[in-house]
Amino acid sequence: MDPGNFTWVTEFILTGISNRPELQIPLFFVFLVIYGLTVAGNLSIITLTSVDSGLQTPMYFFLRHLAIINLGNSTVIAPKMLVNFLAKKKTTFYYECATQLGMFLVFIVAEVLMLAVMAYDRYVAICNPLLYMMVVSRQVCLVLVSLTYLYSFSTAVVASSSVFSVSYCSSNVINHYFCDTVPLLALSCSDTYFPETLVFVSAAADLVLSMIVVLVSYFNIILSILRIRSSEGRKKAFSTCASHMMAVTVFYGTLLFMYVQPQTNHSMDTDKMASVFYTVVIPMLNPMIYSLRNKDVKSALKRFLTNPCSSFKSM
Repeated sequence: MDPGNFTWVTEFILTGISNRPELQIPLFFVFLVIYGLTVAGNLSIITLTSVDSGLQTPMYFFLRHLAIINLGNSTVIAPKMLVNFLAKKKTTFYYECATQLGMFLVFIVAEVLMLAVMAYDRYVAICNPLLYMMVVSRQVCLVLVSLTYLYSFSTAVVASSSVFSVSYCSSNVINHYFCDTVPLLALSCSDTYFPETLVFVSAAADLVLSMIVVLVSYFNIILSILRIRSSEGRKKAFSTCASHMMAVTVFYGTLLFMYVQPQTNHSMDTDKMASVFYTVVIPMLNPMIYSLRNKDVKSALKRFLTNPCSSFKSM
């Protein structure tokens, strides 16, 4: 077709979670509270695991980075969403949209990988406790976290670049509350086979490999727990990984609902509802899950609130 027939897109319009005017203010306050709890909860985890001398094990090192990832993921999405609840024209510039997509992919891929790393950490701690500090040493922790961030950043750059390598013309209304791959590619006026294939293969590979690590780790963990003779020992072993199992179940359950449903049942409205969970709700729930079910974190918080100076780790 003649390129002159098209108006090239320089900005996008986000439809948001709901287009009903009477719901914008109530939704604004609901998600403002959720985002406030997300920031407070994850900053608390980051602070406690950074300064408390009792939380300097590999498990809490990984938990700190999960909190950083959750905080980053929510911050990439929530502030713009909150502004759009109050704005008459819910626009986002072309490069602003590309940046949001790239940052979102960085954090969502990093979370998928970090949950696998945390599952491996719990596997070693419970199945090989005598070798734990040797296998999961400080150097190993740094390498695993560094590789997680490096891989997620590389994947995000490649995936977001492919999404924005296609042409966008005329239609610029994104049926979503943030710039995501599926609604963006639906607007393209050029062939989207390559970016769609790349995004699908990358997402499927990351999710499947991560789930395999998690499932194998927890299968062995459960077997090890069942071999413990004393009920008190089984209870103690299970409590060390129960919070992580809960977080993994919620996160993967939402992603499976999002990506494994049949194509005939797939809709943008369903996508938006599912996306709310892993972009806004789960980053809020993770700190609650870990703090409410973890005695060490609750004790550290109590020490920090009672006497902040006494809880600081020795430098």
